[in-house]
Amino acid sequence: QVHLVESGGGLVQAGGSLRLSCAASGRLFSLQSMAWYRQFPGKQRDLVAVITRAGTINYADSVKGRFTISRDNAKNTVYLQMNSLKPEDTAVYYCNVRLLPVLDYWGQGTQVTVSS
Repeated sequence: QVHLVESGGGLVQAGGSLRLSCAASGRLFSLQSMAWYRQFPGKQRDLVAVITRAGTINYADSVKGRFTISRDNAKNTVYLQMNSLKPEDTAVYYCNVRLLPVLDYWGQGTQVTVSS
């Protein structure tokens, strides 16, 4: 079993920054990747950024150059630094941990609201 605890969401003005954190605990020996998704009202969850066990990173085109995903292996924690935030970034952000072969765990979600 894997437990994820997210923190760092909130309200920020356009152009501002926020940092999300997600601490993972439990049986992580088969960890494949850690990622951030976001969900707009009435929409499915979309990938924002992912970092694999090997350190490969990918971003959604909409956040490239503004968001940075990073990982602290010692703390089993993944971060999402979000800069130059836009109102269209407003969403609920979810942390995801994927174990081999394909087993997903999700955080509780944290609201990010960007005011114009």
